[in-house]
Amino acid sequence: MRKLIVAVCALMLCSLYALAGDQPNTPKAEFFGGYQFTHLEGTGSANGFNFAVNGNFSDTFGITGDFAAAYKTQGGVSYNNYTYTFGPVLSLRANKAYTPFVHALIGGDHGSASVPGASASGNGFALMAGGGVDANFARHLAFRVAQVDWMMVHGSGGTSGKNYRISTGIVFRY
Repeated sequence: MRKLIVAVCALMLCSLYALAGDQPNTPKAEFFGGYQFTHLEGTGSANGFNFAVNGNFSDTFGITGDFAAAYKTQGGVSYNNYTYTFGPVLSLRANKAYTPFVHALIGGDHGSASVPGASASGNGFALMAGGGVDANFARHLAFRVAQVDWMMVHGSGGTSGKNYRISTGIVFRY
């Protein structure tokens, strides 16, 4: 299953790159901030926020730094999960109304759980693959309709690959 997901993402990345044309008004930087719904294997669903900074080197290729947090309290136990990932992003800027993109991100994960009087935490490796679409309102403003990412987290001696997140919010472009 993982090989299939990797193959599909690679095909999407190559397709977007081949279809894209030069755009003279490509933003040099993009800043995203918004809401995030996360499903984490073993702890269930959590809510939080997602921030990303993207530097564009051409009309199709850029590098993204993505920072996210998810929080959940269940049965008196508070769960927190933080990810910080970086990687390439390919965008298709052929249409002025919307901008689809795909990315592959790699970085770290920090998870913690606490009850009154006790807590535990751990750090690990995070890998994300996904993409989304931005609805362009103006040259410097867009709404991220949806960003969907598959997440693999490896830490504390185990690997969790049945995770995903869905984000939405505002994109500022410069």
